Amino acid sequence: MAASMAGVLASNVQSKVDSSKILVVGAGGIGCELIKNLVLTGFRDIELIDLDTIDVSNLNRQFLFRKEHVGKSKSQVAKESAQRFNPNAKIVAYHDSIMNPEYKTDFFKQFDIVLNALDNRAARNHVNRMCLAADVPLVESGTAGYLGQVTVIKKGLTECYECQPKPRQKTFPGCTIRNTPSELIHCVVWAKHLFNQLFGEEDPDEDVSPDTQDPELTAEAGESALSSEAKTDGGIERTSTRAWAKECGYSPEKLFNKLFRDDIRYLLSMEKLWKKRRPPTALEWSELPDDPSGNGNTTGVIQDQKVWTVKECVDVFTECLATLKSDLQKQGEDGILVWDKDDTAAMDFVTSVANIRAHIFGIVPKSRFDIKSMAGNIIPAIATTNAIIAGLIVMQAFHILSGNLDKCKTVYLNRQPNPRKKLLVPCLLEKANPKCYVCSAKPEVNLVLNTGKISIKTLEERILKGQLGMVAPDVEIEDGKGTIIISSEEGETEGNAEKMLSDFGIANGSRLKADDFLQNYNIVINIAHVEKLDEEKEFGLVGDLEELRAKQKDEGNGAEAGGGDQKETQASDTNVVESDDDMVILEDDDVAMEKESRGQKRKADSDIEAETAKRSKSVDEANPTETIVL
Repeated sequence: MAASMAGVLASNVQSKVDSSKILVVGAGGIGCELIKNLVLTGFRDIELIDLDTIDVSNLNRQFLFRKEHVGKSKSQVAKESAQRFNPNAKIVAYHDSIMNPEYKTDFFKQFDIVLNALDNRAARNHVNRMCLAADVPLVESGTAGYLGQVTVIKKGLTECYECQPKPRQKTFPGCTIRNTPSELIHCVVWAKHLFNQLFGEEDPDEDVSPDTQDPELTAEAGESALSSEAKTDGGIERTSTRAWAKECGYSPEKLFNKLFRDDIRYLLSMEKLWKKRRPPTALEWSELPDDPSGNGNTTGVIQDQKVWTVKECVDVFTECLATLKSDLQKQGEDGILVWDKDDTAAMDFVTSVANIRAHIFGIVPKSRFDIKSMAGNIIPAIATTNAIIAGLIVMQAFHILSGNLDKCKTVYLNRQPNPRKKLLVPCLLEKANPKCYVCSAKPEVNLVLNTGKISIKTLEERILKGQLGMVAPDVEIEDGKGTIIISSEEGETEGNAEKMLSDFGIANGSRLKADDFLQNYNIVINIAHVEKLDEEKEFGLVGDLEELRAKQKDEGNGAEAGGGDQKETQASDTNVVESDDDMVILEDDDVAMEKESRGQKRKADSDIEAETAKRSKSVDEANPTETIVL
C-alpha cells in the first residue's frame, strides 16, 4: 500500500514537472548546474535570463561553457548546451537584465516558480519584490566557498528576502583611505579610486589627494601644511587628478613622483597624524629601494601568486599607464574606462599601485591573486558547492509543485558536520516580519537625516535606489497638495536634483509617499530631522523613532545625535560574500543568516550547532519517517 501511494505521489509530481513553467534568473556557477538539473529531471518549459557574457575565468566551474564560448552570451550558450541533455526541452534565453522595465508583473505571473541564481543584492531585492507582486513562489540560493544556502519565499506564508536586514559592506572613512592607511585593503581601495580619477568616471568622494579635513587635524594644521609644501620644490596644486595627468601626458615618472613622493611629503608635514603612528616613507622615481623581503626569489611560483618587488611594481605601473592611456584615447574626447578585475591592464594597475602605497606605509604587500580577491570582493567559488545547492533548489521546487509547501525548508550547507554529523542542516521557514518595509501590509520606514543637507538627488540615488532597492521611484509629499519631487518620467523633475529637502518644506514629521510602478511597490517614508547623526553617517533608516529619541535623550543631546559629516568609502571586503558570478545569500564567512529582530543569530560551522540542533530536531519530530527533510 505504501509503495502504491508513493508511486501515485511520484506520478503526480512528474506530471506537475512536465507541465510547469520555470524562470531561472542567472546562468553563472549555480545557474549552469541548475539548468542542467532541470532538463535532466524532466522540466520542459524553461526561460533563462542573464546579462553577462562568458569570461575565461568562468570556465573552471561553469561547465556548460567552453573556451570557444568566451565572449558570448551566458544565457544563450547555457540554453544550447542544456538542450543537448534533453532535446525535448523548450528553453527561451534572454541576454538581458531582469531589472529592465519590460519584465513587469505580468511577465512573472506566467511562471509556476522562479529560481534565483543571481550575483548582486540589488537584483535579488528586485526579483523578491516582483515575485511578491506576482504572488509566485521564489527559491533563493547562494554559495560562499564551502558554504551554501537555499530557502523558499512565498507571499503571506514566509519571510521575504528583505524581511531581515543584511550586513552592509564594510566601509572606511575617507581620511583613512587618503591619509593613514593601516591595512592593505585601504591601499587597494585607494588604487581603485586612483584608476577612476585617471581613467574612469570622476567622483569627488574618491579623491586620492591628502585630506586636509581629517578629523585628527585642525583646519590651521591642514592649511599650514599646504602653505609650507607649496613653497618647496615639490609643491603640488590641488587640481583635478585627471586634468593634471593629461597636462603631463600621463608621464609615469611625473605621476609617480606626485603620488608617491610629493603627496607623501605633504602628509608628513601634517605632524599631528604621526604622533602615534609609523610615518610613511616618500619614494623617489630615480632611487627605488632594493627588495629587503626576498620577494624577488620566487622560482617556481605561479606568476599570479608572486609578490612583486617595488621595482617590479613600478615597471608594471609604467606598462599599464601606456595601455590604459591608449584605451582611453580610443573612447573619444569624453570617453571613460570602467575598472574590471578581469581586464589585465586594469588589474595590474591596481595591484602595482596598491603595493607601492603599501610599501610606503609599512604594510605587507600581496600577490596579484590576493589583491584581485580583495578588489573584486571574491570568495573563490567551489564547483561541488554549486552542484549541491543546485540539487537542493530542484528538491524545493518538487515540494512547491506537489503542493507540499510545509515540506520546504531553509537548508544550510556547512563547512564541517554539526553535532549530529550532518553537513546539510534544514531549518523551518521563518514567518514574515510584520515590520518588513517590503512585504508588510502597510510598508513604512523612518528616515533620519538633516533635511537642509540632503539633496533630492541623494534621496533618489542613495536612499530610494541604493538603500530601499527601488528602480524607478516616484515621490510626492503628503502635504495635502501632492507635491511631486521625484518623477520616473524623464525630464519631469530634473530641476529638483540639486535642491535640498528643506527647500520643499520637508521637515521633522513630514511624510513622503514613494511608488515604484515597475515593482508594484509603494512605501511611506517618515522624516525625522536631526542636525547630525552618530557614526559619521549622512542618513539612517530606523525601525522605531521612539527608541531613537530615547537614546538621544539618554545621551543628553536633545535632537542632535552627535558625530560628524565625514564621508565613508566602501571597501572591497572578502568577508562580504557577494561573489563575482554566483548569487550569494550568506553575508559573512561565518554567518549563515542574521535574525536581528529576534536578537538571534544562526551561524555557520561550529557556531550554528546549538540553534540548528534545536531546529533540526523540530523538523525531524514533525517528519518522523524522514532522516533529513529538504
